[in-house]
Amino acid sequence: DYFYESPFLTDVEFDAKPQVMLVGQYSVGKTSFIRYMLGRDFPGARIGPEPTTDRFTCLINGPEERTIPGNALSVHPDLPFRGLERFGVSFLSRFEGSQLPSSVLKSITLVDTPGILSGEKQRVNRGYDFTKVVSWFADRADLILLLFDAHKLDISDELKATIDVLKGHEDKVRCILNKADQINRQQLMRVYGSLLWSLGKTINSPEVLRVYVGSFWHEPLQNMDNAELFESEESDLMRDLAILPRQSAVRKINELVKRIRKVKTLAYIIGHLKSQMPAVMGKDKKQQKLIGDMPNVFRTIMKKHNLAPGDFPDINKFSEKLKDTKFSEFHSLKLDQIQLLEDCLSSHLPKLMEELPSEKDSPETLKAKFSTGRVDNTYVPVPTGAGKFGKADNNAMASNPFGAAEDADEYWALEESAERLKESFEALGPQGGFLSPQTAKEVLVKTGLQKEQLRQIWALSDIDRDGYFDHHEYVVAMFLCDAVMQKGRPIPAELPMSVIPPSKRSLLKERGGGFF
Repeated sequence: DYFYESPFLTDVEFDAKPQVMLVGQYSVGKTSFIRYMLGRDFPGARIGPEPTTDRFTCLINGPEERTIPGNALSVHPDLPFRGLERFGVSFLSRFEGSQLPSSVLKSITLVDTPGILSGEKQRVNRGYDFTKVVSWFADRADLILLLFDAHKLDISDELKATIDVLKGHEDKVRCILNKADQINRQQLMRVYGSLLWSLGKTINSPEVLRVYVGSFWHEPLQNMDNAELFESEESDLMRDLAILPRQSAVRKINELVKRIRKVKTLAYIIGHLKSQMPAVMGKDKKQQKLIGDMPNVFRTIMKKHNLAPGDFPDINKFSEKLKDTKFSEFHSLKLDQIQLLEDCLSSHLPKLMEELPSEKDSPETLKAKFSTGRVDNTYVPVPTGAGKFGKADNNAMASNPFGAAEDADEYWALEESAERLKESFEALGPQGGFLSPQTAKEVLVKTGLQKEQLRQIWALSDIDRDGYFDHHEYVVAMFLCDAVMQKGRPIPAELPMSVIPPSKRSLLKERGGGFF
């Protein structure tokens, strides 16, 4: 904790739900995005064109609506916020919890941050170190959403400092270009290019960050020129959010491995410094010499124990902190404890990884893993707003427990098959409600049909052309396979309208696909 500036990871933090943190300048739509995710307002929500959110707000699931003060939240035994006590009362007075009953918050925790100020406003004294607080949440977040307004692409000094503290978490960061429906197609192309250019100068990474473009709130689009693009972008983002709980287990194991490697490296460093100290005389002089020669000390330890350079602490910060210690009081290296860490890395953690789903699992083993609770089988019920993209929401069938009439637009002939195949679909381990291309291919191959037949069935079943099977597309594929195998029917050139899921009929109409 002292040398790496990495706080202790408590059991409550390790067992906590996945966290999603939203960061951005004021009035970019962070709070509106959360409201869209939840499908409702939440206690303490403040939305406006001016800087309205002046505090860190954690949204948690609970039986009643209420706000929880930051001081009380930081000492709650079941919530992972005790580490925030280090930032003092001045921060905790600007930290609060917003509790409400929500199906979304049963799976994740959302963190809304104050709008980052620009120009002279950023010099206002917040009373706490904003970037250090963001860094604390970033260490624990599973996903970091960095929001930009299509009309405000300037990156202020405070926003740049905030992005800098996200270094090392690039794999968690997703950028959102919000309010893109307020500009036309040509302007959007220029704005998107400008944003990537600005991010390239700010974030020192060889890879380009993923940028989602759209209008992420419940209101209809102001400009329908890019409606299809915005719908696809929103679908991709919501899919990332939906599968977050299942990916969280891997992230926690990854964090545990990083900490073990750092502890092992630190133990070798401390043991080496202790072994170099004289028994009686000249301890202070020897310590100063070792601190001044720290680069050579690191190289010696690295070669002797075959350690990776990335596991060592920052040499300048480490040397400064060593000046406040006494090497003679360090403990000697204990090889038996190092061996315990090696056993954890080589034996225990690989066994733990085997408990997670993998492509080697059969449907039976996947179902066993999920049913025994060894893997988090939850996913986030993300919003689906076909109405805002100028499409109709076909919910009439869902409102009637006996389905729609056969002559109604919402009638689906495979409704009963969908109910029957629901369990087998879940046993295949869909992520965020979607089967991967490989999993879907294996299911079709097991039918024993010829390759050309399977190609035709896939082309008909993958209605949205995204390469994945959702539950309804899986049902259509199984229906076609059964029609060929059991009833000897030919594969149709086009799907009958009654077989196409009502929610996907608009896609075929846009592509000019016919019904018969």
